[in-house]
Amino acid sequence: MLSLVVGLGNIGAAYAATRHNVGFEVVRRVAETLRAKSQPSTVEYDWVAASQGQQELLLALPRLLMNRSGLAIEALLQRHELDPAQMLIVLDDFNLPLGRLRFRSNGSDGGHNGLASIIETLETENFPRLRLGIGPPPDNIDSADYVLRRFEKTEIEPKEKMITTAAEAVLFAIDHRLDEAMSKYNVNPA
Repeated sequence: MLSLVVGLGNIGAAYAATRHNVGFEVVRRVAETLRAKSQPSTVEYDWVAASQGQQELLLALPRLLMNRSGLAIEALLQRHELDPAQMLIVLDDFNLPLGRLRFRSNGSDGGHNGLASIIETLETENFPRLRLGIGPPPDNIDSADYVLRRFEKTEIEPKEKMITTAAEAVLFAIDHRLDEAMSKYNVNPA
C-alpha cells in the first residue's frame, strides 16, 4: 500500500507553473481534494497528512532543488520509517506527449535529474512513479531549458486536464494495486 506521495519540482516563484513543476501541481491538487492537514516544514521538504478511506497518507514536496530531490526523499522515508516501495513519485517527463500519464513500478531515471538523484541516494530503482507527459522539447531548445519554461497558451488546457486526471490517478493508486492503476491510466492520454 502507498503511504507517501511525493511531487517533484523546484521551489520558488521563478519555477512556479513551469513544466518541471507539474509533479508539485498534482500533489497539491491531491492535498486539496483530501483536505490534508499541513505539518511543520523541514529544511528538506514541505508535507501534509491526509486520510483516504482507512489509509493514512503523507503528501510531500521537496524544498531542495530538483537535482537534490533524493536527499529530501531519504529524509522523508527515514523520519516516517517507510520503504521506497511504499511511495509514489510524481514527476514530469518530456519523453511523453503532453497530457499522457504513465505509471511505472520501477526503472531508470530516463534522463530526469530529480529521479536520478532519488535512485542514486536510495540505491534502488524499485519504487513506483507516475510520469506526466509535458511534450518533447523543440529541436532548437536544450532539454534543461525546456523543462524550466512555462507552458504555451495553447498547452494550458491540455496541461490542466492532465493535472486533474493525474490527481484522480494518484487517488486511484492509493486505493488499488499499482498494476490496476497502470491498466486504467497508462493506456489513454489524460
